[in-house]
Amino acid sequence: MDSPEVAADLKKANADAEVFAAKFKGHLSELAEKGSLIEAVKAYEALDDLMGRLGSYAGLVYAGDTTDPKRAKFYGDVSEKLTDASAHLIFFSLELNAIDDAVLDRALEDAALGHYKPFFDDVRKERPHQLEPRVEQLFHEKYTVGRGAWNRLFDETIAALKFEVGGETLTLEPTLNLMQESKEERRKAASDALAKVFGENLRTFTLITNTLAKDKEISDRWRNFEDVADSRHLANRVEREVVDALVASVQVAYPRLSHRYYALKAKWFGKDRLEHWDRNAPLPKVEQRTIPWIEAKDTVLSAYHSFSPRMADIAREFFDKNWIDAPARPGKAPGAFAHPTTPSAHPYVLVNYLGKPRDVMTLAHELGHGVHQVLAAPNGPLMAPTPLTLAETASVFGEMLTFRKILDGTTDPLQKKALLASKVEDMINTVVRQIAFYTFERKVHLERRETGELTSDRLNEIWLEVQAESLGPAIRFNPGYETFWTYIGHFIHSPFYVYAYAFGDCLVNSLYAVYEKSHEGFANRYFELLAAGGTKHHSELLKPFGLDARDPAFWQTGLGLIDRMITELEELETA
Repeated sequence: MDSPEVAADLKKANADAEVFAAKFKGHLSELAEKGSLIEAVKAYEALDDLMGRLGSYAGLVYAGDTTDPKRAKFYGDVSEKLTDASAHLIFFSLELNAIDDAVLDRALEDAALGHYKPFFDDVRKERPHQLEPRVEQLFHEKYTVGRGAWNRLFDETIAALKFEVGGETLTLEPTLNLMQESKEERRKAASDALAKVFGENLRTFTLITNTLAKDKEISDRWRNFEDVADSRHLANRVEREVVDALVASVQVAYPRLSHRYYALKAKWFGKDRLEHWDRNAPLPKVEQRTIPWIEAKDTVLSAYHSFSPRMADIAREFFDKNWIDAPARPGKAPGAFAHPTTPSAHPYVLVNYLGKPRDVMTLAHELGHGVHQVLAAPNGPLMAPTPLTLAETASVFGEMLTFRKILDGTTDPLQKKALLASKVEDMINTVVRQIAFYTFERKVHLERRETGELTSDRLNEIWLEVQAESLGPAIRFNPGYETFWTYIGHFIHSPFYVYAYAFGDCLVNSLYAVYEKSHEGFANRYFELLAAGGTKHHSELLKPFGLDARDPAFWQTGLGLIDRMITELEELETA
C-alpha cells in the first residue's frame, strides 16, 4: 500500500487527467468533424485503464480485511484521489453527446474509431439523463462523502459484527454458514445470534437504507428517470418491459416452485412447516462431509473440461497463478465475487471456502465469472464490462456444468436426492429469492418517496410480507427473522442489482436446454457470446441460439427446468 509505484501511479493519473482536459475539453466536436476524434478516445481509454488498476487494487486490499484501519484509510484515500482525478474527465461523455448525430456517424465510418461504436452507442443512451457540466461535477465530487461514505459505513459495520454461537465468537460469514448445518439446534442458535445482533444494529441499518433511498430519489429526479429501477435498467442495457415480464413470470410461478418445494422439504423433515432456519438445511439422514479444497478444484475443472478444454484451461490459471483468495477469516469481505479489475491485468476471485457442497458451487460460479472476464478483456477497458443481465451467464452456466458432473457421477439414491434438492434450493435462491429481493427494494423505495422515512418496524413488515409471498406457507418465520434484510449488501451497493441473478439463471437454463438438444457447435457460439463483453445487446447475443428474452415464453423455458427438477424429486419420493 505504501509502495512508491502506487504513489507514482496516483500522481500520474491526476496529471494525465489534467493534461487530457486541457488538450481536449471544448474540442471534441471539432475533432469529430476533422476525423481525429480517435486520439481523444485512445487517451481516455488509457486513463480508464490506469484508474481501473488503482481502484481495483485498493478495493481488493480492503476486501481482504475490512476491519483493518490502515486498509480502510488506504481504500478511502485512493477512492478520494481517483474521484478528484476523474472530475477532470466528466466533460468527455457530455461533449460526446453534444456532437451532432450526422457528424458522429461520419466520424465512425473510419475503421479505427468505428471499433468503438458500441461504446459510443452506450454513451448516447445516457444523453436524456445527463445534466449540465457543473451539476455533473458536483454530483461526482460529492460521491465519496455522500453515497460512497454510506456504502463504506455499511461495509465496516457488517465486517465488525460479532455473533456468539455455542460459546464461539464468529463473524457474519461463518454464522450464516451454520444455517446449513445438519443439527437443527446449531441452525437455530445461529439464527438467534444473527437476529440478536441485527436487532441491536437495526437503527444504523435503517438510517443507511433511508439515506441511500433518498439519495437515489434525488438523483433520479434530477436525471428524469420515471421509475425507481430505470437507472439500473439503463445500466443493464435491458428494457423495463423485459424485466417486468421476468418478474411477473417468476411471481406467478411461486406456488409451483418455492411453495411446492418447501412443502416437500417439510415432509422430509417430518414437519407441517419448516422453521425459517431449516430453509437451507441439508436433507436428514444424508451424510455430510467437509469437501477438501483440492477436491473442489478438481471437481470444477473436470466439469469445465467436459464442456470445453479451453474453458478449463482458463479457469486453471486462477489456481496456478494464485488469483483466488479462498479461506474464510475475520475481517474478510463476506460472500464471494470475481473482480474483473482491468483488461491489462487479470481478474481476481474471492470466496469464503468452508468445505460445504454449496461452497463448491460458489467456486464454480465465481470461476465462470473469471472465465467470462478473461474472454471479454480483449475488448479493452471501455467495452469489456458486461451488463449485469448478461454478467451472470458464464457463472450460472459453470454452476450447472459442475452440478451435472457431480450428479452424473453419483450412484447412491439418497446422495442423488440430496444433490438434486441442493440444486433446486440454489435455483430458488437465485430466481425466487432474488425477485423477492427486487420486490422488497421496489416497495421500500416507492414508499420512501411517498411517505418519507421508513421506520425499522415498517422495513421489517415489508420484508416479512415479501418473504411470505415468495417462500409460501410451508415456511414459519420466527421472531427475529424480520431483521434479516439488514445484511443484504446489494441493497446498499447496487440498488435493484438483484434481478440480474434471476435474469441470468433463467437465461442459462434456456441456454442449457439448447445445449442438451445439440452439443455440436454450441461451445464456439457460447465463447463468442462471452467474448463479446459489452459490445452487443442481449437480443443480438441470444439470436444464434434461437432465444429472445423479449418473448414471454423465454422465461417459461428457464422456470420450467426448475419445475421439472422438483417433479423429479417428487418421483424419487414415491419410487
